Amino acid sequence: MKSFDVVVIGGGPGGYIAAIRAAQLGFSTACIDEGRGADGKPALGGTCTNVGCIPSKALLQSSENYEQAGHHFAEHGVKVKGLELDLAQMLKRKDKVVKSNNDGIVYLFKKNKIAFFHGRGSFVKGNEIAVSAPANETLAAKHVIIATGSNPRALPGAQFDEKLILSNTGALAIPDVPKRLGVIGAGVIGLEMGSVWRRLGSEVTILEALPAFLGAADEQVAKEAAKVFAKQGLKIELGVKITQIDKKKGVVIQYTADDSSSKKFECDRLVVSIGRVPNTEGLNAAAVGLKLDERGFIAADENCRTSLPNVWAIGDVVRGPMLAHKAEEEGVCVAERIAGQKPHLDFNTVPWVIYTTPEIAWVGKTEQQLKSEGVGYRAGVFPFSANARARALGDTTGFVKVIANTKTDEILGVHIMGPFASELIAEAVVAMEFRGSAEDIGMICHAHPSLSEALKDAALGVDKRSLNI
Repeated sequence: MKSFDVVVIGGGPGGYIAAIRAAQLGFSTACIDEGRGADGKPALGGTCTNVGCIPSKALLQSSENYEQAGHHFAEHGVKVKGLELDLAQMLKRKDKVVKSNNDGIVYLFKKNKIAFFHGRGSFVKGNEIAVSAPANETLAAKHVIIATGSNPRALPGAQFDEKLILSNTGALAIPDVPKRLGVIGAGVIGLEMGSVWRRLGSEVTILEALPAFLGAADEQVAKEAAKVFAKQGLKIELGVKITQIDKKKGVVIQYTADDSSSKKFECDRLVVSIGRVPNTEGLNAAAVGLKLDERGFIAADENCRTSLPNVWAIGDVVRGPMLAHKAEEEGVCVAERIAGQKPHLDFNTVPWVIYTTPEIAWVGKTEQQLKSEGVGYRAGVFPFSANARARALGDTTGFVKVIANTKTDEILGVHIMGPFASELIAEAVVAMEFRGSAEDIGMICHAHPSLSEALKDAALGVDKRSLNI
C-alpha cells in the first residue's frame, strides 16, 4: 500500500488544481483519475478539458471565424471568394487544443512531483482508497479530496447514444453539419452548442422548459440577448413540456408548447442539455458513511468538509455553482485549510460567462434579486454602440450595467453583454472582492480606446455622470 498526505479523487479543474496546491504546500500528493482523451489514452483535465469548457471554446472560435469570413469580412474591405468549410480540420484542431491542455497538466504534475494513478477511486475505509484497473492500487491518505465532478443529465426516455441523441460530448464531435439540429435546454451548453452549429449551417431550434429565458441572468440582459439570438437565426421556444421522443432516421420530438398546444418537431440530431448531476458512482459512499444530500450531492459545509474526518469534497459534486473556476478556487482553499491556513472564497464574486456572440458575463446580484430582497440600488448602463473600440471592432451589440448600493455606492453586481465580456468581467470581480464602489471604477483611468471604458462609463452612470452618452 502506498501512503500520501493528500489523495485527490478526480483530475478535473478542481482536482488537479487541488493536487498542485497541496504539493506546493509540501504535502506528498497523489491524484486518481479515469479519464481518457480522444486517442483513448489516459488524459487528465476532466469534463472541462476533454469534453466541456476547452473544446467548446475551440469550436466556438472556429465557427465564429467561419461566420465572420462568410458574412462580415466584406464590411472591413476583406473579400473572400470560394469559402469552404473543412469540418474535419475544425474538429482536428479542437482535439489538438484539448491535447495541449492535457499535456500541460501532465507537465505540472511532474513539475510538482504529484503521483498519478489511472483508474476509478473508491473508498475502502475513511483513509484508504482503492484504484481500479489499470492502476490496481490501494492508497492510504491522511486527507482525501473528492473532486469527481458531474455527468450530463439525461432526459427520461431519451438516453444518450452520442449519435442521434447527444450530450455535450457528442455535440462536440458531430462528423457532419446537420441540416436540422434540435437542442433541449436553453442554458449555457444549449446556447453555446446551438451557436456553433448554427454558424456552420444548421437550422437550430432550442426548446426550453422554463417560461423565462436565461432566468439566472439580469432581466435586461436576458431580454436583449433573446432578441439578438433570434436575429442570428436561433429559434428558441420557452415553456415547453416534452411528451415523447422517438428515434427513426432522425429524432422526432413531441411536446406541449407554452400556449398548451401540441406540437411536433423533427431534427437530424438532438442535443440534450438540461443540466448535470453529481458524479458519485463508484465512490462506495454508503459503505463508509459518506453522506449525500437529498439531490445526490456530497454533503459538505462551507469549508468543503464532508461527514467523514479528513475527507473533503469540491466542485460539481458539492453545493454551489457548477463552474470550473469555482471548483479550482475550492481546490486551492481545501489544500490551504489542510495546511492550517484560512483562505477565502465568496460565491457572490464567482463570475458567470456564456461564450456566445455576443458574450454574456456577470458577477454579483441581478436587479430582480435586489428588488426581491428589498435592497436599495442605483444602476448605470452604457451601450457598446457608444464605445470607440467597439465601433472599430465592428461589434457594438450589447451594454455594460453596474449596480450599486443606494446608500454606500458599493458595487452589488455587474452585467455585461458584448465583445470580450468574459475578459471585462474580471475588473468587476476585483472591485467587488475589495468592496469597491461604482465611483472607484469611475475614477480609475482606463486606456483609450478600449472596451473597458464601457465599464468606466457604466460605473459613472450610476451617478448619472457617463461621459460618452
